[in-house]
Amino acid sequence: MSAIRILNGVYRNQPVKGATFELVKGFQTGAKGGYVTVKSNGYFGPEFDVVRVRVDSIRDLEYTNSMTQNNTVHFEKPVVTAETEDEAMNRIRERFDILHEMSKACVSGDIRAMIVSGPPGVGKSFGVEQEIEKATMFDKLAGKRLRAEVVKGSATPIGLYQTLYKYSDTNCVVVFDDCDSILLDDVSLNLLKGALDSGKKRKISWLSESSTLRREGIPDSFEFKGSVIFITNLKFDGMKSQKLRDHLDALQSRCHYLDLTLDTMRDKILRIKQIAKDGVLFADYDFEECVQDDIIDFMNTNQTRLREMSLRMALKIADLRKSFPGNWKRMAETTCMKSA
Repeated sequence: MSAIRILNGVYRNQPVKGATFELVKGFQTGAKGGYVTVKSNGYFGPEFDVVRVRVDSIRDLEYTNSMTQNNTVHFEKPVVTAETEDEAMNRIRERFDILHEMSKACVSGDIRAMIVSGPPGVGKSFGVEQEIEKATMFDKLAGKRLRAEVVKGSATPIGLYQTLYKYSDTNCVVVFDDCDSILLDDVSLNLLKGALDSGKKRKISWLSESSTLRREGIPDSFEFKGSVIFITNLKFDGMKSQKLRDHLDALQSRCHYLDLTLDTMRDKILRIKQIAKDGVLFADYDFEECVQDDIIDFMNTNQTRLREMSLRMALKIADLRKSFPGNWKRMAETTCMKSA
């Protein structure tokens, strides 16, 4: 069993210095730079087994086969200061602020492609859709063709090609929201790679015979000059399938990749608390602050039983609190929780 000593690394924004771990895979480079793959052995939390620790170069590593007397590797636990609740909320807020600014840059054409990754129900789409709404407001008032669109759900390869052609002009933006099926189809994936390419010219082609394209007057190749935002629930760094990971790495290398870092139940709860604190989440309910706190405390207490931890779930429970103020908890237990 080989071991590796990480002299200077980072995992999930936490420093890893002078720590020895069981080695899974040696130094490699990816879209985000160098990294080494090691066994967590419980340090990074019970939910993490094999992890990638980022390092600047191979000089930050010491490979060793040394064992303790009982033939096991000695794992040194690095000293890491736990992230406080305020620090975590600031981290999450900063990520969503970046998402908002990057969305504006895509709409203006300054950024041509972005992938946004995060769990469902945390508000990934909200800020993006706000910017799309602003971008199309004058188009709607003038009765013009909209220069931006949000596409939700599955998309066939030819449907993807048609959409990219429709929004291929320089001032156009197309948002793919919850269209993860695109990533699982080789033809769709190659079309998406073409749209996300960082080259000066992005040429997209459809080389198969298609009566649909011919009927609609769509050419078999065109230059894509618009911007693309791809919003997904998949965490690219956590893919177990090597084939899919290779494809996702290729996408990451072509455009900006924003991971919202909402990886734990605690992060999701803090995101809900943050939106409530900003006065946005329960704005339509006219709740007093103590009532809002009751809802969030209820979700926190029952986090393992709720069907999901999300902003949508918070609003479902808020509906019950408003409709059944004396019996809302029992109603939530019946309609929002998994069976025991």
